[in-house]
Amino acid sequence: MAKGDPKKPKGKVSAYAFFLFQCKEEHKKKNPEVPVNFAEFSKKYSGRWKTMSRKEKFKFDEIAKADKVLYDREMKDHGPAKGGKRKKDPNAPKRPPSGFFLFCSEFCPRIKSTNPGISIGDVAKKLGEMWKNLNDSEKQPYITKAAKLKEKYEQDVADCKLKGKFDGTKGSAKVVRKKVEEEDEEDEEEEEKEEDEDEQ
Repeated sequence: MAKGDPKKPKGKVSAYAFFLFQCKEEHKKKNPEVPVNFAEFSKKYSGRWKTMSRKEKFKFDEIAKADKVLYDREMKDHGPAKGGKRKKDPNAPKRPPSGFFLFCSEFCPRIKSTNPGISIGDVAKKLGEMWKNLNDSEKQPYITKAAKLKEKYEQDVADCKLKGKFDGTKGSAKVVRKKVEEEDEEDEEEEEKEEDEDEQ
């Protein structure tokens, strides 16, 4: 199954791409029986593009500008993508960290101070290993703190939504809480995936 919206306009084309397209067409006319090896073709003509004067490139720049105008118009008519990313509301309460991220915020500075010059990736690996090696009772304080923060967050979100401060949504606290819980479940699933990836 194809990804994305099939009705979405094709992307805008650069001046260089129009130049390559013209060169390819010329090559086909001169040598219709010779197939085009794109890597060799691109290498050959990129050198030519670099040595061209502004005056020679001007034609392709104009075509690219016209294409951009057309693309922008088509995108405006197309409208926003279905299920596209929602804009974050600046008034929304900040989502709380998971137990793992609370653990990371505590131990990250320690790892950096004992290993100067360590890369961010290596810090993340170390934190993932450390978390994995903790037993349940050692993890519990972080998980408990995360649960309390989540509870406060859910209450803040419900209060904001009831007051109509963000998202333009008004409704009963039950409905709002249910929506928040569903969103948090999705976030927890994402965080669990990240933790699993760190552990691997």
